[in-house]
Amino acid sequence: MKRTNDGGTRRIVVISTGGTIASRWQGTGYAADASGDDVLATAPLPEGVTVEVVDLFNVNSSRMTAAHQLALLRTVQETFADPGVDGIVVTHGTDTLEETAFLLDLHHADARPVVLTGAQRPFGTGDGDGPGNLYDALQVAATVRELGVLVVFDGRVHAARGTVKTRTLAADAFSDPSADRLGRVGFSRVDIERQPERPAPLPLPAAARTATPGATGPDATPLPRVDIVTHHSDGDPVLFRAAVAAGARGIVLEATGAGNATPEIAAAVADAVAEGVLVAVSTRVPSGPLAEIYTGGGAVDLVAAGALLTGTLRPAQARIAVLAALLADGSAGDPARAAGLLRRLLDGPVRAEPALATGGSRSASAVAARA
Repeated sequence: MKRTNDGGTRRIVVISTGGTIASRWQGTGYAADASGDDVLATAPLPEGVTVEVVDLFNVNSSRMTAAHQLALLRTVQETFADPGVDGIVVTHGTDTLEETAFLLDLHHADARPVVLTGAQRPFGTGDGDGPGNLYDALQVAATVRELGVLVVFDGRVHAARGTVKTRTLAADAFSDPSADRLGRVGFSRVDIERQPERPAPLPLPAAARTATPGATGPDATPLPRVDIVTHHSDGDPVLFRAAVAAGARGIVLEATGAGNATPEIAAAVADAVAEGVLVAVSTRVPSGPLAEIYTGGGAVDLVAAGALLTGTLRPAQARIAVLAALLADGSAGDPARAAGLLRRLLDGPVRAEPALATGGSRSASAVAARA
């Protein structure tokens, strides 16, 4: 479907993937089944915006797979091959939105924005937040440049990196617990308050060119297994070693504190790294960086065993960084290269160019002047 306001000047493509924003009552609960056209029809268009819809797939985001995410990545880059497209909005479920946004951002080299949004209340409900979030996302997509991939939710603009779902049901569902929001949107105005830090973008991996959601057997694109293993007060290396035995090529250890576990887990990490498994350490603590402070199985020993600390990335996004490093062209069968690339993704953000306004009212110019 194509909708145009009179005098529309900004062409935005909405890629629909499902989630609560597209979910209707199924008799026992809600599930994604509304089309992108149906979802778009609930929201007014910002002034001067033309919208086209791509129905890519329609799933609850808890069912999102790497194949779905790679297909979306490919679709985003194919869409931007058209120089007439000014921005992209992706409607997505909230459960795994942080993972998809970060994967897109790691590969996003275009000045034009990709904006992810969704809803906490289902499609068609009287108090639904989807229409407002979609309107805001369209406004942002039609306005900013050079900010990478963004999450727009409940009037707030967030950078993809570090932004996670922090509230299960509330409308204000997303934040970066370790950093301030990127900006805000409302009353037809977008205000950008700071610049995101992003590593140099990765090229589209070969796996994204052939990924087919739902494909099985010989038709499925082989993707590396990457697991998350959680440490706790009775934690032992059983599940960590089980992940290795299951064929994991990457593991994220969700440690305690600033990145701490036990000597037994550190030994399991060393064994895994020796087998070519890429190991990253995150934490179950909501905010703050990891740090090499403690031995006795702490981050000092985990790093000595070959693991990489993930900074302020929490486990789900750390897993995406590991996956991206393993999928990068040339990383297959080369653990050292994959580890070096992962280190760059974790430790090497570069300051973005000053944000550029491309339409609408915003205060990014003041931010750019300070940059």
